[in-house]
Amino acid sequence: MAKKKPLVIVTRKLPDVVETRMCELFETRLNETDKPMTSAELAEALRVADVLVPTVTDRIDAGLIAQAGESLKLIANFGNGVDNIDVTAALRRGITVTNTPGVLTEDTADMTMALILAVARRLVEGAAVIPAGEWEGWSPTWMLGRRITGKRLGIVGMGRIGQALARRAAAFGLSIHYHNRRRVSPAIEESLSATYWESLDQMLARMDIVSVNCPHTPATYHLLSARRLKYLRPTAIVVNTARGEIIDENALTRMLEAGEIGGAGLDVFEHEPAVSPKLVKLVRAGKVTLLPHMGSATVEGRIDMGEKVIINVKTFMDGHRPPDRVLPSML
Repeated sequence: MAKKKPLVIVTRKLPDVVETRMCELFETRLNETDKPMTSAELAEALRVADVLVPTVTDRIDAGLIAQAGESLKLIANFGNGVDNIDVTAALRRGITVTNTPGVLTEDTADMTMALILAVARRLVEGAAVIPAGEWEGWSPTWMLGRRITGKRLGIVGMGRIGQALARRAAAFGLSIHYHNRRRVSPAIEESLSATYWESLDQMLARMDIVSVNCPHTPATYHLLSARRLKYLRPTAIVVNTARGEIIDENALTRMLEAGEIGGAGLDVFEHEPAVSPKLVKLVRAGKVTLLPHMGSATVEGRIDMGEKVIINVKTFMDGHRPPDRVLPSML
């Protein structure tokens, strides 16, 4: 008798090639509408599935995990971060959690560099002028931005993405500095010509550009707090392609409004998909560039993520340890 295929429930629409392969390998329930599941729908999925494949938009907290059925043994997250899942609660219930690390590194680093350029050179503000019919010709003092060559870039979180950003930034003539929970190896520092700062406060006070590239964990919630943001120079630029919760968004907005920070490029927000109207208002003023969480949004990246999910599910169902298992000690 053929072995029964596991029931895999996917919470959002994935690339067609990924969904097709999932349907070949597993008994798969897809979300054709791509509408985020409600808490009740997630609870039902957890109750009946053998494997749940959620995304960053799904909050799988301890309360939901407590309602999981006995058949649920794996939560295979379609995403690099797992801050949307209570990994500790899942472990207590005997549920394995996996993610999709490594495949979004280059795409996110590309977008981070793009935001640095966009804010420093006022690209979004300038791009809006011609369609609006407001361009009256070249002027030596109009739409002036800031040169990035020779400036100091402070990277908060020197993991895969931080290192990929450092390589790109060096090509633009930026001086590389970083703060990390653990200092990287001397070989990596040397290859990136990167200067380590043990004190985040001291690094922030001396940087021209600050990029947030660390994961969101309880320890990094509001890591860039109102107190720390005050260390920044009035001309400094803040860029965030990690998670919105790492920055105190209200404090950042107030300082941008008051001209206490030079500008910001944000791809993530503290309460997304809700975006503060005050931040939106600052776009037209040329103080911020806002993107709708596009950092990892490439066709190649999404397919690679799906392939990792499939490998994790198949490996687990074959009775082996999945390659991308996440444990609480890793967070």
